[in-house]
Amino acid sequence: MATTTTPDALERRNKWTFGIGTIGRDMVYTLVSMFMVFFLSEVLDVSDTVLLWVSWLVLGARLFDAVMDVVMGSIVDNTHSRWGHYKPWILVGVLCSAVFTVLLFADLGLDDQTFIVVFAVVYLLWGLSWTMNDIPYWAMLPALSVDQKVRERIGSVAKIFANIGLLVVAVAVIPVTNALGAAVGLPRAWLLFTAVICVIMVAGQFVTLFGVKEPHLAAEQQHTSLREVAGVVFKNDQLLWTSIAMVIFMTGYLTTTTFGTYFFKYAYGDEEMYSPFAAVLIFSQLIAFITFPMLRKRFNRRPIFTVSIVLLLVGYLAFFFAPMSILAIGACGLLLFIGQGYITMLMLVFLTDTIDYGHWKLGRRNVGVTFALQPFINKVGAALSTQIVAVTIVAAGISSAHTPADVTADGLMLMKVVMLIVPAVLILVSYLLYRWKYRIDEQFHARIIADLRERGQLQSDG
Repeated sequence: MATTTTPDALERRNKWTFGIGTIGRDMVYTLVSMFMVFFLSEVLDVSDTVLLWVSWLVLGARLFDAVMDVVMGSIVDNTHSRWGHYKPWILVGVLCSAVFTVLLFADLGLDDQTFIVVFAVVYLLWGLSWTMNDIPYWAMLPALSVDQKVRERIGSVAKIFANIGLLVVAVAVIPVTNALGAAVGLPRAWLLFTAVICVIMVAGQFVTLFGVKEPHLAAEQQHTSLREVAGVVFKNDQLLWTSIAMVIFMTGYLTTTTFGTYFFKYAYGDEEMYSPFAAVLIFSQLIAFITFPMLRKRFNRRPIFTVSIVLLLVGYLAFFFAPMSILAIGACGLLLFIGQGYITMLMLVFLTDTIDYGHWKLGRRNVGVTFALQPFINKVGAALSTQIVAVTIVAAGISSAHTPADVTADGLMLMKVVMLIVPAVLILVSYLLYRWKYRIDEQFHARIIADLRERGQLQSDG
């Protein structure tokens, strides 16, 4: 006799197997987004000319790749296989991503011109393969439930696991590569570190591929041609404004985190202290992700978002004026990153709800196309922040420095302003835009779901 999986059992299964898939992914993404510039400037010691060329190539490749995210969303929506819309692309994408990540952190002994060309090709292919995995992976989340609270619980677990991955890389990369470097040299140490986390990424994704079971929630998605993709995005006004606000936010936040290793090496004077600070970062975000579902039982999203922004801005201001003490800096980071953790969760569910809104408004459920905006947002934010950091470290004289004494007081002040003040302004602008344009509150979302069910366009979870 066939057994039926209950909704609660299905949620538990999906919550854990979906979440585990984020560990290695976020280890790899953290390495590339936060440490690639540091690897090039401090480990490979490339020239200022190469570093600036790389920053422009990264900007161009990520912007191109961000556009390809939306195209990939259309491909996912139009994929019909015995394994569903998402899993075939998740598999191919993770395997290709692992290969190109290793190549990004390999010292091939090339001259400057050849290095720039090879880097451009490998980075572009890395971005495209990451898109191939990232779009269907996160597009699977809204396909697991139409219930806001269930989505938030699954998303919270995924973010907790993601932060475990981020924690491992952020805390371990400097001390582990320095320790290995004493025996095999720094470039090879970074390559070995990269290879290990790529193996972890592939293993975690296999847990998701074999563990997640999708309930049938909606009628079959309509075919979406490439000509219709732009309409799906731009006619969904809530998706559009959410995406713009999130790009501004992520540009500011990623600028701060990308500066981390430079701050502790040149302003604080001890790059090894980046690891305990990174632990504060991850601990703060874990607090946010664990307590978020509890807060949502008592408060609506808007007051949580407002308080989170206040925590962030207070953290930035205090960090800027803090003395060079790890206790003082850590306390500032606690405020900053708890606020950021709540906002990360909120923005994930804001974006997820725009899928239901698009279905309600446009009469079609384009999950892949709509959710393609999440990696689009991250990539544009990462591209802009990488460019900001690369230009700043060259202008401040950091890229050509070898010790903290080689950087002037003016150079250090320039770094602090771009690391802390500029992001705070961008984050405030992002919040004001959200308050002005975003209108899918709990009551509106409940009406959207009720209307879709009344039309016969949506079924219950199960």
